[in-house]
Amino acid sequence: MIDYSALYPRLKETELAAWGEQLPAQIADAFARHGDTPKWNAAKAKLPDIEARQLDFSSPAVMVGGADEVDEATRSQIESALKELTPWRKGPFTIFGVHIDTEWRSDWKWDRVLPHLSPLSGRTILDVGCGSGYHCWRMKGEGAKLVIGIDPTLLFVMQYNAVNHFLPDQGVYVLPLGIQHMPQRLEAFDTVFSMGVLYHRRSPIDHLFELKACLRPGGELVLETLVVEGEKGYSLMPQTRYAKMRNVWFIPSVATLELWLQRAGFRDITLADLNRTRLEEQRATQWMQFESLADFLDPSDRSKTAEGYPAPLRATLIARKPA
Repeated sequence: MIDYSALYPRLKETELAAWGEQLPAQIADAFARHGDTPKWNAAKAKLPDIEARQLDFSSPAVMVGGADEVDEATRSQIESALKELTPWRKGPFTIFGVHIDTEWRSDWKWDRVLPHLSPLSGRTILDVGCGSGYHCWRMKGEGAKLVIGIDPTLLFVMQYNAVNHFLPDQGVYVLPLGIQHMPQRLEAFDTVFSMGVLYHRRSPIDHLFELKACLRPGGELVLETLVVEGEKGYSLMPQTRYAKMRNVWFIPSVATLELWLQRAGFRDITLADLNRTRLEEQRATQWMQFESLADFLDPSDRSKTAEGYPAPLRATLIARKPA
């Protein structure tokens, strides 16, 4: 289990107070269902009990502790424990000089999106499908007041816990939950991020309504997802897999995605970024040694997936919930 005791008093001061009363049971239930929890807890227990003095949540590799704060033996101990929590997919991080070279260069996405966002300073933010929490820390680096990430993959939550182990309370929390576990009609977050989630949802329109329900009136949605080229109304539904992923349901054109957002009640919709994923941005590393983008594409034609669909093209749209 992860100690979230610092979170609950914070929630009591917000519109999230009622949700805070439900959270302990939700979190306990999530960890009780996974057989690897003891193994992950054992890895976490190997981390030394030290507090980082040097922090930088604005650097490409989120830095927790400087290399000069520990000796080589301690650094080796930290690296060994962190490697027991592989695969690391979203990052990178630098922990007391240990560089976690994650599968995704998530900093590249952040750099593309950040200039288009409303200022995050002082905001209460929800990051849906946040993985290890990399972008949550970057949001903190932009001055967010409270950042809550949710992700049902418990390994990613334990990775967040390992990074957070070396920190005093920063107001950044990653919870082992999916969007379906959020109370209805919360209307509490100033900004909601959903990046890399929509195409995994069997009902993408319902997902947009779920995100909207979490936003306060006038709040901002940051939506990043796979798209394809095409006219308004066009959407690709893979027959079985897309880029070897089983759980890809709908990949819309940008115009269709804008229409979906409009139908869900969002306004002021803008396309912030459209980017063809490069092999340098998603790749296997020592910290993620499984297949990655190079293995998901047709080796004779990198413009196509292994199944013959258009290679991954990702769009980020920003929209607003009416005040």
